[in-house]
Amino acid sequence: MQEFEKISIAEISKTDMLVILEALEYTGKNTNIDTFLKLKDSIIKDLSELADTSEDEFIEYLNKDL
Repeated sequence: MQEFEKISIAEISKTDMLVILEALEYTGKNTNIDTFLKLKDSIIKDLSELADTSEDEFIEYLNKDL
């Protein structure tokens, strides 16, 4: 099996990304495992930087038209 250090999410739908982020938040809060919340925050930070927008605006974008 080929090993990967990083995985790209080039074509994931807005809905799927929002579900992933919400699942990370839910799991982090309900298990008290901070790693899930840090991962969620890191994903939001990275994607908002790629989109050249604020983190709040990026979350609004994901929620738009749902």
